[in-house]
Amino acid sequence: MENAMKNAPEVKSAGSGDDVSAAFDEFMQAFEAFRETNDERLGQIERRFSADVVTTEKMERIDAALDEQKRMIDRMLVKKARPALEASAGTLASLEHKNAFDAYVRRGDEQALRSVEMKAMSYGSGPDGGYLVPDEVETEIGKRLAAISPIRGIASVRQVSGAVLKKPFSVAGPAVGWVGETDARPQTAAGTLAELQFPTMELYAMPAATASLLDDAAVDVEQWISAEVEIAFAEQEGAAFITGDGTNKPTGFLSYTTVDEANWAWGKLGFVKTGADGAFAASDPSDVLVETIYALKAGYRQNANWVMNRKTQAVIRKLKDAQGHYLWQPPAGPGQKAMLMGFPLVEAEDMPDIGSGATPIAFGDFQRGYLVVDRMGVRVLRDPYSAKPYVLFYTTKRVGGGVQDFDAIKLLKFAA
Repeated sequence: MENAMKNAPEVKSAGSGDDVSAAFDEFMQAFEAFRETNDERLGQIERRFSADVVTTEKMERIDAALDEQKRMIDRMLVKKARPALEASAGTLASLEHKNAFDAYVRRGDEQALRSVEMKAMSYGSGPDGGYLVPDEVETEIGKRLAAISPIRGIASVRQVSGAVLKKPFSVAGPAVGWVGETDARPQTAAGTLAELQFPTMELYAMPAATASLLDDAAVDVEQWISAEVEIAFAEQEGAAFITGDGTNKPTGFLSYTTVDEANWAWGKLGFVKTGADGAFAASDPSDVLVETIYALKAGYRQNANWVMNRKTQAVIRKLKDAQGHYLWQPPAGPGQKAMLMGFPLVEAEDMPDIGSGATPIAFGDFQRGYLVVDRMGVRVLRDPYSAKPYVLFYTTKRVGGGVQDFDAIKLLKFAA
């Protein structure tokens, strides 16, 4: 056992520095170690019908290190992508709003901000829900949410000024047909339209600051607020876009009715079964992944992504095709996605784990399949009273979401 431990490939930590390229190199070294160890494990199973305990434990450690290194790289890339907040066009109006907002956040001075919002005809008093943040802060929050919220990053995002987005879709198009040059043209039937509604719901975060932080002129309070709320917003959005029930939150795609792909109908999401309850099939487990890919029409496959959590990804990472090639392939570079059978893989922790009757894997064109609706404007209400000596910043935005094309997303169900 000691010799096996000594011969184990070294797995380095990606947290030793801030160099993304170096961290990615360490990630690739860990993946090579994973492949070697898994090949050794599979060889032991073929020879002895069971894997050595030391080999299995070593592979599990490397697998956990891979996940941790990938999260480390993602955090480094998100941190690196954070630009300094500046006025978008250097206009007097934006600079005036920025200075007024700074005075409100630091000292609670509402007068200048009230004047700015009255000029912009977007006046809102503190008791009515706070004041709009400057456009630069709202834009920055939106960009960063797209980077760290997995479903928002691959879905369609639309901004609206009202409370509900109503989107028509065609249930039955107009009748068409072929005719000869001199044949009569009969009147065609009119198309039938229906309507999807996407209401926006209030999402909030409430970061707290000390008086010394607000008094420190070197602290960019706008950057501080955006950094504090973006993770809270992203975590809540990530769960709602997947499993939200539509009550005071968006409707997640797993909350819609699901049916076997053979019985698919509009308004429902189709699924493909693995053939084994709570697991992949014992023989040729990767075949069902191929079936899932081709359950999606060709027009959707061009921009399709796999969506699953890291535990499911750890299971997928061990699968091989008939030629002995691993189905899961590491990212080609920092900031890129891992690939599964030629399609990008998006890691979403709110997807369910593999289990009896569960649907832990989704595949589809989420840009066409899922719509995220943002109501314009992020509001901040300063509260220096509720948690003295801290100052709370009640920050709200309105977000909605739901499936807009039920033919663009397919699920893999772990059932017989």
